[in-house]
Amino acid sequence: MTYVVTENCIKCKYQDCVEVCPVDCFYEGENFLVIHPDECIDCGVCEPECPAEAIIPDTEPNLDNWLEINRKFAEIWPNITRKGDAPADADEWNGKSGKTEMLSEAPGEGD
Repeated sequence: MTYVVTENCIKCKYQDCVEVCPVDCFYEGENFLVIHPDECIDCGVCEPECPAEAIIPDTEPNLDNWLEINRKFAEIWPNITRKGDAPADADEWNGKSGKTEMLSEAPGEGD
């Protein structure tokens, strides 16, 4: 099992989850975070820290696409180990659906 970052992180990217991760398995895109599924130790400490409730275990149904997105971008985006600033309009995007097409493939700044 691993944890997966899903659609609600897009354009929210709060990053509360990053600092609690004991194995530093988060990677940063321009407007989204991902978890490297091969590095995640399934501890689950990140899940309750996410204000957007965008992190869920891969045992939930219909996550194959999100697991692949997490795997793909964890290989090319920079690692992030410290909480940065969320986008100024993050609260406006929290809970909105239909954000998948807004996922930027551009890398974030990392640490």
